Amino acid sequence: MTRGNQREKDRERAQARAKGGKQKDDGLTPEQRRERDAKALQEKAAKKAAQDAAGGKAAGGSGGGKK
Repeated sequence: MTRGNQREKDRERAQARAKGGKQKDDGLTPEQRRERDAKALQEKAAKKAAQDAAGGKAAGGSGGGKK
């Protein structure tokens, strides 16, 4: 029997995944989460616009490549 303890290993892995991992519940409602994410995106866009106005790649930003 070449795979005798495979079930046990799989069970251990499943338990480890169930215990650890990402916590989705951050205590926010979906509306609060949307507002937080929208604010983060606006700040990121403003930072990128300021970087582009200051010279873009010379300021250390990654150009990304193709557009």
